[in-house]
Amino acid sequence: MSRTVYPFYSSDISSLARSLKQQWVEEARPPGHLQILNMLARAAGFQNFQHLRAEHDRPVPAEAKAMSVETRRLLRHFDAEGRLARWPKKFSEQRACLWALWAGLPRGEAWDEPAANAAIRALEAFGDHVLIRRELVEGGWMGRTDDCRRYWLLEPTVPEAMAELIEQAALRRPLSPTPLPRGERG
Repeated sequence: MSRTVYPFYSSDISSLARSLKQQWVEEARPPGHLQILNMLARAAGFQNFQHLRAEHDRPVPAEAKAMSVETRRLLRHFDAEGRLARWPKKFSEQRACLWALWAGLPRGEAWDEPAANAAIRALEAFGDHVLIRRELVEGGWMGRTDDCRRYWLLEPTVPEAMAELIEQAALRRPLSPTPLPRGERG
């Protein structure tokens, strides 16, 4: 009999540990296998393990099926509002996510440093706009003066492989800019 694997993710391991500790203390004796599965599921926001299984077994929506596997994987780094929720560990994923952030920045203007920071902060949710600003400059998406007082967007050619990610991240943003026309994609 084959075993079905159900992936488990917790955005905050500390709160997960607190929840497990609290649930464990409420037990009269050490919990069994199913009780531990239920504890983990509740700590992750589900009612119980059966609820977690049902969510994983739910069919994928048609619009998600149309997306490439790579885009779906990269969208894990973005929240429901299209903001970068965490900095990817892999260099290739960092670069891909920076394309989506670059595409979300306002066009046609130069900014002073506080305005550039505000524009970047609107597109990230993990609290390190300075890292993103530096990566955008070093990666060739954004230019700046030598004294770091003025910033502006550069217009590199968008690789075709990034077009779908840019479009999907933009669709999540409440007031997203229109996706790049086909002619501007690499």
